[in-house]
Amino acid sequence: MQLRFLGGAGSVTGTKVLVERDGHRLLIDCGLFQGLKQLRLHNWSAMPVPSASIDAVLLTHAHIDHSGFLPRLVELGFKGPVYATQATIDLCQLLLPEAGQLLTAEAEFANQLGYTKHAPALPLYSEQSARLALEQFRVCEFDQLFEPAPGFSCRLAPAGHVLGAASVHLRCGEHSLLFSSDLGGQDDLVMKAPVPPEAADFVLLESTYGNQRHRSTEALTRLAKTINRTCARGGVVVVPAYAAGRAQLLLHAIRQLKNTARIPDVPVYLNSPIAAAATRLYQQHAELHRLSADACAAMLDDVNVAHTEAEAMALNHLDTPGILVATEGVANGGRVAHHLKAYAVDARHAIAFTAHQPAGTRGAAMLAGIPRVKIHGEWIDIRAEVISLPGLSGHADHQGLLDWIEALPRAPRHVYLMHGEPEAADSLRQAITERQGWPCSVPEYLELLYL
Repeated sequence: MQLRFLGGAGSVTGTKVLVERDGHRLLIDCGLFQGLKQLRLHNWSAMPVPSASIDAVLLTHAHIDHSGFLPRLVELGFKGPVYATQATIDLCQLLLPEAGQLLTAEAEFANQLGYTKHAPALPLYSEQSARLALEQFRVCEFDQLFEPAPGFSCRLAPAGHVLGAASVHLRCGEHSLLFSSDLGGQDDLVMKAPVPPEAADFVLLESTYGNQRHRSTEALTRLAKTINRTCARGGVVVVPAYAAGRAQLLLHAIRQLKNTARIPDVPVYLNSPIAAAATRLYQQHAELHRLSADACAAMLDDVNVAHTEAEAMALNHLDTPGILVATEGVANGGRVAHHLKAYAVDARHAIAFTAHQPAGTRGAAMLAGIPRVKIHGEWIDIRAEVISLPGLSGHADHQGLLDWIEALPRAPRHVYLMHGEPEAADSLRQAITERQGWPCSVPEYLELLYL
């Protein structure tokens, strides 16, 4: 068996793991690179193997850093099935076409404003390409053994994190491989905790917050304080959020804070029809999360959803205190970029990040205290308050990752740390080595392993 790390190695984006055995190839996840330009350029690079030679794709969840390259893979010649849970497919039917729309809109916007070096700028793929890719999806259930490709048998287990998210237990002949994918936290306000892992020879573990500790209750308190002081100075709290997962958690958290009078009853705006549609999916997949039917319905109570372009642009001119949730989570594009141009320049307002901000994104620059960021080719001064709320991220922290892997029924032969930036991954590597004595390493991009 061979492993090749085509993404998510040394970074938190572009996750792809190619597993090969006896001439057959299975790709686990098919994510889009974000952040640093040298990473984003990988989206345009040729695949190390012909796309048509891949037998199947196994998708762990719907987030774009795990699924967003699928339309491009299909354009490059991939014709096999894409296996995912029903909830993941439901979310991908929303997220992938929107990704195609956003990529097209950003290319058109760059051409109109002339801030592109390309003549003309082109999208990586279109909405139509995304919809064609969706035709290749096939449903697989949790805890049921199936064969995604010749020579591979697989079982999925709930990973928390977002609706449908799964850890993958793969058997190839005599070897077994466990891929955690993105793991949710034990104390997530919405999603159930990930189930304990199954024994495996080799373990691929995410390490997004491998060097941080956080708790959702502490983050909820910080969110309430941020909303209160921002509203007191007449400002708007802008919250970049992924349409699937973080937007729903934020809407639920804001409803809780209002119901307990911890924040004022200010208007809540959601600039993402896709997030509103994803919120309704929580009622269809009640078995995957902690919320009651009433709590699911309440997430959109009194929320002003911007459905049209005119409604979205009007949100740049709010003149009373409020909370504005907009996609996407790393502030590198999408709807939230327009709001940052409007609100980041004014000290009355606040920008609250819940998701991890990969290196090279606007969010990472703002959290690092960089005084100016470039948006749509224009330098924007950052005067608004900027805070991070990692406890609302949907990822397990350092201790949560250790607790999960230490629940393995037996010691693995080797642990590989993925989906983490170098400092976070190495911090977790040291902890696993010191506590368990297991061989543990951090693979590099395009590294090939013979197991």
